[in-house]
Amino acid sequence: MLSIAGCAGIESQQPLSTVPSVNLARYAGTWYEIARLPMWFQRHCVDSKAVYAILQNNKVHVHNECVTDSGTLDQVDGVATVVDSTTNARLAVVFDNFFARLVGPSREGNYWIIDLDPDYQVAMVGTPDRRYLWILSRSPHLDKTTYQGLMTKAQNLGFPVSDLIKAKRRDD
Repeated sequence: MLSIAGCAGIESQQPLSTVPSVNLARYAGTWYEIARLPMWFQRHCVDSKAVYAILQNNKVHVHNECVTDSGTLDQVDGVATVVDSTTNARLAVVFDNFFARLVGPSREGNYWIIDLDPDYQVAMVGTPDRRYLWILSRSPHLDKTTYQGLMTKAQNLGFPVSDLIKAKRRDD
């Protein structure tokens, strides 16, 4: 009886949905971070961006970079593997570092494309546990209306949008 009563206040979240289809060739290229949920490995970053390039066998080369507070270029490379070939919207990304080699890739994927405009200019990517979220754009800046729409969608999907950090730009 106690265990049932103790769970009464906990909301169950629906499984996270992705977009129905992603053309990886169109998705490839440069994406600028507009906003993200906090994460330790980006805590000192400005001008964050990702560059994706198609590899063979449902894989994508990932190159992430940012400029640190001290002005140093910080970059990391990895490989994303499609884990849902029906949609191409769920990928497992592994970066080339000791921790990633130790843990290995996620079977369900850790890079889920949950929103993507038809022109492949704006995307929202999250993790199924809703701990990480990125709003990305082909341009370093995003109009307020589009940003607010993505924030609303993220909130409706159960992401803690009050914790979102808007990307810093050196030219702002």
